[in-house]
Amino acid sequence: MVKISEIFTPRRTLLAIFVMAAALPSAKAQEQVRVTSGDTSGQEIQQYCTNVIDQARDQRYILQKQDLEKLQQDVDNRIAVMEARKAEYEDWLKRRNDFMRQAEANLVNVYKTMKADAAAPQLAEVNPALAAAIIMKLPPRQSGLILAEMDAKKAAIVASIMSSATDKTTSRDPS
Repeated sequence: MVKISEIFTPRRTLLAIFVMAAALPSAKAQEQVRVTSGDTSGQEIQQYCTNVIDQARDQRYILQKQDLEKLQQDVDNRIAVMEARKAEYEDWLKRRNDFMRQAEANLVNVYKTMKADAAAPQLAEVNPALAAAIIMKLPPRQSGLILAEMDAKKAAIVASIMSSATDKTTSRDPS
């Protein structure tokens, strides 16, 4: 068995302490390292931030640009949908207006062939604006006969609508 006194001889112990002391920097050297590294680390941090700020700004601009491009694409898609709906609506409105013109022309022709005493009660029952529009398209002689056959209050309302339709300050150009 090996004795501890044989391993740790005074000479070996002294040598081990010397090696360890040489390996450790002195307290003054450590303080210098701390002071020096404290100054340079602040400068290094400032320099690092200065160098990185342009890259960070560029990256932020790239991200913002991507977000704006996505938003623009969304807006473009919505505009395309709205334009398609507008075209669909305009087509529907054109077909409706064509139908209404045709129906109106046919309706006026129906009332043209009717006698005034038969047309008056029917026109008295419809919307006064519609009655006024129909009567205005009839020949003046027939219009007068129909209005004479209508109830006085209804005839007055229809005549009022007809007169306001010809007034330049209240009528609007349909086109």
